[in-house]
Amino acid sequence: MSLPKDADIDTICVHGGYPLEGDGATARALPLHRTTSYQFKSVKHAADLFALSEFGNIYTRLGNPTIDMLEKRVSLMHGGPELGGLAVSSGTAAVLNAIQNVAEAGDNIVSANNLYGGSMTMFQHILPKMGITVTFVDPKVPENFLAGINEKTRAFFCETCSNPALDISDLEAISALAHKNGLPLIVDDTFTTAYLQRPFDHGVDVVVTSLTKWTGGHGTAIGGCIIDGGSFDWTAGRHPLYDEPDTSYHGVKWGHDLPVTLQPIAFILRLRTNLLRNTGACLSPDNAWMFLQGIETLPLRMEKHCSNSLAVAQYLKGHPCVEWVRYPSLPGDPMYDLNQKYLKGKGGSMVVFGCKGGREVSGKFIGALGLISHVANVGDAKTLAINPATTTHSQMSEDEMRAGGVPPEMVRLSIGIENPNDIIKDLEQALQLS
Repeated sequence: MSLPKDADIDTICVHGGYPLEGDGATARALPLHRTTSYQFKSVKHAADLFALSEFGNIYTRLGNPTIDMLEKRVSLMHGGPELGGLAVSSGTAAVLNAIQNVAEAGDNIVSANNLYGGSMTMFQHILPKMGITVTFVDPKVPENFLAGINEKTRAFFCETCSNPALDISDLEAISALAHKNGLPLIVDDTFTTAYLQRPFDHGVDVVVTSLTKWTGGHGTAIGGCIIDGGSFDWTAGRHPLYDEPDTSYHGVKWGHDLPVTLQPIAFILRLRTNLLRNTGACLSPDNAWMFLQGIETLPLRMEKHCSNSLAVAQYLKGHPCVEWVRYPSLPGDPMYDLNQKYLKGKGGSMVVFGCKGGREVSGKFIGALGLISHVANVGDAKTLAINPATTTHSQMSEDEMRAGGVPPEMVRLSIGIENPNDIIKDLEQALQLS
């Protein structure tokens, strides 16, 4: 028995990556493998595994049966090859590892300027100290990416829906420009998940995502994943890391020396055997198991998240204490048309707004919330709130925040799966008190 090739994402979320007949013990539920290492059948078996001439388990930093099921399921959910996923310790680690897998000292990345605050800090301050420069552009005009290209550019980077401004990227336009210049498009799809959008269907080459958020869905584990779409040609001459011998791994040229069957996943194989193996940003099996439980209900939760978010946005839109509201499914929202094209018209599960009176009033509003939690997270089953300007994006200047769509008074709401009337009641009492 096996998963049908044309299985819908609802089915993949339940069955993907795990044999329908169960594991060797005939267990039907997903097992948790708490082990650091694995017994080799022979000296030759061990050597073959390390030489990549045979796939199998070596050490849990490199791979683990439970993590393997997660990686396969997440890749299949995105429409990627079954072996195209690589789980890591966090969404931030996924972003860093994906960039380091295409760029080295002296290289350049062209990135959207409306990213999550942690990614902005990484791109502005951490990567440059490693010798990798980042050119920021406004992604709302895709042609802006062209202005940042030079002979050392190795990739374009953006978010499918930006955190927290809720700007939806025109992936087809951006990927077409990237490919015309021999570059891959790497996107962070945390805010949309594979349920609302499969970026590979729109020309994206590599996806990074935080499993911590909606994919896991319950605020109980931290992790990330990188998915290789398997379609980018790494031999076109723009990527020395794939054209030149890798001295850390037997001199292999990752874009040229792999067997034909493995060439489509050259990106993820290099990442696993080079970066993950030697820098160690691995996911724990326990966290992988928790994410697998959450994924089974992802389609159900996303439908509830989105319907609740629309109800909240409509309520806020007409409120006398609210200066402005952004939600992609609201008619008149600047992202409304792109939402219809890229997010199934569902809008996602984030709502952002500003209180009349500015940052001080927005802060009082957050302090007056009761049911809604004030935490630095999104994508939980519970509704969450925060002021990005004083927390998640506080390392940026006010000009940088405004350029990225984050004004000081913004309140970011991650809408949960509670009854929408109860969410709105809490918002109302907090607005009145502020």
